[in-house]
Amino acid sequence: MAFPPRPLIAITTSLELGERPKLSLGTRYADAVLRAGGIPLAIPPIGGPTDVERLVERVDGVLFSGGDDFDTARLGLGPTHPKATPVPSAKQDFDFELARAVLARGTPVLGICYGMQLLALAEGGRLYQHLPEDRPNARQHSGNVEHPVAVESGSKLAHATRESSLAVVSRHHQAVASVRAPWNVNARDDEGLIEGIERADHPFALGVQWHPELSPEGSPNDRILRAFVDAAALHAARLVKR
Repeated sequence: MAFPPRPLIAITTSLELGERPKLSLGTRYADAVLRAGGIPLAIPPIGGPTDVERLVERVDGVLFSGGDDFDTARLGLGPTHPKATPVPSAKQDFDFELARAVLARGTPVLGICYGMQLLALAEGGRLYQHLPEDRPNARQHSGNVEHPVAVESGSKLAHATRESSLAVVSRHHQAVASVRAPWNVNARDDEGLIEGIERADHPFALGVQWHPELSPEGSPNDRILRAFVDAAALHAARLVKR
């Protein structure tokens, strides 16, 4: 029995160092990709530019999962905040290499939480290192906080979700402070914090600060994953026709 092809979605993993270094990834990311019609593939943050290019050639989409924090000193963005828990240097370097490769190649990409921040920083964005310290009197965003976001009318996010507002689940203390062209902001919370970004000039490049995979199954947040996987399927079909 022949099955229709499903796009292969690479999902970034966390790297835990120590006596026995290991990878980790919440299964919820793979479950969300599978429900959306993709084939999830966990990838280790190992290798250099050539390895990244070979990886990007073989997958149909890349999902940058959530994670810890950025070593801003390593990025030349000022001292790393004492409350930050930076990811290992090897992971940070790999993630930036991969982000720039998929953006340059036109591979569909979805960034969630840390993943959205990564996409913004990869092309000149700025970062709030610790909330609410960097935005006094703002709400707390860590610990699975539920809150609304407003979706920009006419954006790709609005087209994907078919909603003007979304109820979301947040678990972060760093956030995107600003983006540079060609990125646009497509969602903010009711306090003005950037919650979503996208590139109009890319087949599918989208970042959300919240965790759509944590929302109840059947919620409008599912449509974000579905739109991403559909874009990856279209990307794969175009490559086959070449």
